[in-house]
Amino acid sequence: MLAPAAVLYEAKKPLRIEDVEVMPPQRGEVTVRMKAAGVCHSDLHVMKGDLSMPMPIILGHEGSGIIEAVGEGVTSVQPGDPVILVWRGSCGRCEYCANGRPALCDMGTQMRFTGTMPDGTTRFRNAAGESIRHYAGVSAFSTVSTMPEASVVKIPSDISFEKAALIGCGVITGVGAVVHAAQVRPGSTVAVVGCGGIGLNIVQGARLAGARQIIAVDKFPRKEADARLFGATDYVDVNTTDPVEGIKALTGGKGADFCFEAYGSGKTTEQAYDATKKGGMCVVVGITSAADKAAININQLVYAEKTLRGSIYGTTRPRTDLLTLIDMHRAGQLKLDELVTARYPLAGINEAYDALQRGEVARSLIVFE
Repeated sequence: MLAPAAVLYEAKKPLRIEDVEVMPPQRGEVTVRMKAAGVCHSDLHVMKGDLSMPMPIILGHEGSGIIEAVGEGVTSVQPGDPVILVWRGSCGRCEYCANGRPALCDMGTQMRFTGTMPDGTTRFRNAAGESIRHYAGVSAFSTVSTMPEASVVKIPSDISFEKAALIGCGVITGVGAVVHAAQVRPGSTVAVVGCGGIGLNIVQGARLAGARQIIAVDKFPRKEADARLFGATDYVDVNTTDPVEGIKALTGGKGADFCFEAYGSGKTTEQAYDATKKGGMCVVVGITSAADKAAININQLVYAEKTLRGSIYGTTRPRTDLLTLIDMHRAGQLKLDELVTARYPLAGINEAYDALQRGEVARSLIVFE
């Protein structure tokens, strides 16, 4: 089957829109016709060369669609089912899966770094017959994509594909980091460094958790309105105020109980850690260059009894937590419509990433025909 896709052939070059051949699903695999895909910083890191991946590759990991075909042995979905993509597919059998930490499953890690299916092969070819790699096992920037059954979750038919796509990465990662990784308590003070799609969902996760003060930190002034819409009580503009000093000034000089790094750099990780109060927790969520480092004051870690931890996929169990988030939106607890700033066709994907880098959007979507 031929399908239009956005292919990355070389870092620091635009994505190329072209028809690719999509192979049918093998045993334990499904083919999905995409309906919506989120424009996320994680893909941008690959495009800029910050994260190394084999190329050519079809990026995209936050998405939703309809099952087009299923391979032998597939039982959880059938053709016609609406699904959310799971960008960290898991085997369900290893020690991480058994202990409720499927995002750490080696199967998902292997797909992420090799750009292949679990069997070591790919399901995409270009016009020259070259193999094209997968991204995070799902490659949402292809109109049609083949992936493991473990990379999809069936969803209710009354949830829109746009909302489903948003829940699949930005929402579950941000809200999950608050609820599962940090376990923010009611009455806490929270600071969020970086107010893109994930940062805004950390803000709304903190609101849902009952935080009494939520300090949003960013370099783009337009992000203040977004952050306050999702629940921020205060805003620190890093163009005019040092973020550590700003957070401490708003918390009586102590720092926040919980600081979240959602921008993705060594510098902002240091800032989030330094702005965490004694006995508090700093949670790093942002993805940065593979070579980036953060300098952490070890004495602070010991004498102040701070906790520093990372969180991938919101430290969640996607196959169940995605459905919980849908229920929360239905109940009016979770904002989704307010996240979407712009929509683009697949042909406008490079324009969408330019807007992301300029800080013009909260979240934008690629909407497929």
